[in-house]
Amino acid sequence: VGLKNQDPILSGSLQEDVKVDECTWTLEDASGGRCVGIYLHKVQGTTWWPCVVKGEKLINTKKVEPENSKLSDLDGETRQTVEKMMYDQRQKAMGLPTADEQQKQNVLKKFMEQHPEMDFSQAKFS
Repeated sequence: VGLKNQDPILSGSLQEDVKVDECTWTLEDASGGRCVGIYLHKVQGTTWWPCVVKGEKLINTKKVEPENSKLSDLDGETRQTVEKMMYDQRQKAMGLPTADEQQKQNVLKKFMEQHPEMDFSQAKFS
């Protein structure tokens, strides 16, 4: 990960395996400019990594004490994001579509209803 024509900020092999199709990145506004948010969906989701990239400085994960926080302590936007992530995680665990997948299905359904003259019987959707 890096900026064009500059040395990478993050480079190398990840410490552990991730679910590639479930990893995302976003470009976000931040104080003083923009930042890239990277979400890595770990295969072993409950384990703490001693580093993100192999060869980087290790941290002692036994000394890490996660903060207990309440959704009500978060600002509106962060709370909404966390609630969506929790909803999507529950949906995936039950083998159901995520919020984004549901939205895509609804758009497709609406399109199909608006165009009854089109034959979708042989269409394959993923």
